Amino acid sequence: MQDRLNRLRAEFLSNLAKAQDSNYLRELELKYLSRKGELSQIIHGLKDLSLDVRREVGALANKIKEELQAEFSKVSAALGAAGSIGSVDITLPGERLPQGHLNPITLVQREMEDIFISLGFKILDGPELESEYYNFTALNMPATHPARDMQDTFYIDLKNKDGQYDLLMRTQTSPVQIRAMQKYGAPLKALIPGRCFRNEATDARHEHTFYQVEGLLIDQKINFANLKSLLEIVGQRLFGPSTKLRMRPKFFPFVEPGNNGEYTCFLCQGRGCRVCKQTGWLEIVGAGLVHPDVLRAGGIDPEVYSGLAFGFGLNRLAMLKYNINDVRLFNSGDLKFLEQF
Repeated sequence: MQDRLNRLRAEFLSNLAKAQDSNYLRELELKYLSRKGELSQIIHGLKDLSLDVRREVGALANKIKEELQAEFSKVSAALGAAGSIGSVDITLPGERLPQGHLNPITLVQREMEDIFISLGFKILDGPELESEYYNFTALNMPATHPARDMQDTFYIDLKNKDGQYDLLMRTQTSPVQIRAMQKYGAPLKALIPGRCFRNEATDARHEHTFYQVEGLLIDQKINFANLKSLLEIVGQRLFGPSTKLRMRPKFFPFVEPGNNGEYTCFLCQGRGCRVCKQTGWLEIVGAGLVHPDVLRAGGIDPEVYSGLAFGFGLNRLAMLKYNINDVRLFNSGDLKFLEQF
């Protein structure tokens, strides 16, 4: 056994003296010094020897192992130092490393967040798994309200203590409005981006998983003029200083009065094109003054405070900004699509 150890030592040192590159060193390490290498096999065989012989040979084996590892480290360090100076041609062009890409929805969301942070808004988030109360009832949509027919809701197959199905995947980011009012009270300025879910038949314009961003401003004496002024600022920041806004009435159960905000088409500058259907306007935002019942649900007295709320579809904004013609691309995970951004 001792002769075998000495032969292995001599053989290893002889081969180590021939080392010229890291690949050769790696092969030596695997052959002699690895967990399954020749030296380890000898050490594992010591268990078959008598106790006295095992002690003597074991001491020699450990001594040789330390010596070989030390010599290996010296040669490895020397080759590494030489390679870092002599084997690299610094005049060659560098290798371009692959770079990650952000989803265009993320890009638009960050742009929106920057705009509203500069206006003093805080960015808030809320749960995607919601209760029926926060998603509907607190937003002025009780069980029999016809506005619930506007929502194609994913309910969770789990009953509460009353035997009712009251958990769902949120259909909108508006439940966070109630949670924010309950937590922070008034006055309040908040922007709420997030993912939403509806039971849609998917096609180029419809998706079951989509993104919204909505804003909430509550203070004393908030009125429709404040809403119009704020949306004009947002439109000019998003689409350019010449962007105009027009507001048309529309029903939303959680605001009164409600409206659709339309901006000058940024592609044709209001002259009319295929994207704006020759009207010169793009329907971008839904908005209105917060309904008194919603304020009450948030624990705020509508006799003292009033508020405004507005919401943008991030998918739609990204499609318009980057001329994307299929909403399904956002969630596809297609690298060819993402690498464009």
